[in-house]
Amino acid sequence: IWKRSNAMKKLLSVCLGNICRSPAAEGITDKILSDRGLHSKYQLDSAGTSAYHEGAPADGRMMAAANERGYSLTSRSRPVRMSDFDDFDYLLAMDENNFRDLQDLAKTDEHSKKVILITDYCKIHDRRGIPDPYYGAADGFNYVIDLLEDACGELISQLESH
Repeated sequence: IWKRSNAMKKLLSVCLGNICRSPAAEGITDKILSDRGLHSKYQLDSAGTSAYHEGAPADGRMMAAANERGYSLTSRSRPVRMSDFDDFDYLLAMDENNFRDLQDLAKTDEHSKKVILITDYCKIHDRRGIPDPYYGAADGFNYVIDLLEDACGELISQLESH
């Protein structure tokens, strides 16, 4: 993991449209931080590699699945900005397409090193990338939450152990 210092850590979750996976990652990470008393040490946001849904709240199906598990998804969709590479310590790509898109946007080696595939932190699930549940059935949203609970929990554990 690339790390800056002991200063506040800034995490940006990134998917395609910023209405399903990345808002869920942000909401799940927010609750993990609150539950562990670490909220003041982190800044969270989410963004999409596209601007398809700019300004929209999270998908209603994702919000419903998240609410059932005690997560609140309050973010509004926005596209990734070039300034995000300077403003955030970690850009957490939800899948390999998002990872490649972010790598393509990265202007420097330092920016490139900030891009991480979120499932690299999974301890329970052996999977590369969080599948996009948008066009699938309701159980897909629950599976995304399962994967993100695993990945985000372990990410925070590793950031806190360094």
